Amino acid sequence: MNQTDFINQFFSWLMTFDRKSLIFAASALGAGFAMIAGIGPGIGQGYAAGMGAETVGKNPKAQKSVTMVMLLGAAVAETSGILALVIALILLFGNPLINLQGSVIVIMASAIGAGISMIAGIGPGIGQGYAAGKGTEASGTRVEYQSLIMRAMFIGQAVAQTTGIYALIISLILMYANPFL
Repeated sequence: MNQTDFINQFFSWLMTFDRKSLIFAASALGAGFAMIAGIGPGIGQGYAAGMGAETVGKNPKAQKSVTMVMLLGAAVAETSGILALVIALILLFGNPLINLQGSVIVIMASAIGAGISMIAGIGPGIGQGYAAGKGTEASGTRVEYQSLIMRAMFIGQAVAQTTGIYALIISLILMYANPFL
């Protein structure tokens, strides 16, 4: 059997299943793929926490300042994970694709694609966590400049979030305004 025959047989077999079941299955895969984005915030927040611990070890008097910067920076680093969670929850509980008319293959691919696009949240999570870690380190070294350091950290984190927002937009388009249907 050649590759084309196998693909044709696979799709013929796939189409023997109920339409909604296929879309639910693809949506479950998409939700799972979306949650891969949690890797980025996990790494970023771990880095920020590590820098916080290291900085407090070097300057225990700055513990309050360091902890605040670390917690705020780590919270911002979680945003791409939260965006991915929102997409996963939509696919699982408020799926707009279930009742769409059109090619079931396109709808299935859209559900999976909506989840896969959220993997782009790994980068912002790591980048924002790195900024949080460096902000934490700097605030422990120069406590008197904490507000300036936090401002620079937040601006950098906002810029770092752009690719996560792009991924969210693509996911929402695939689910709500799909140009392929």
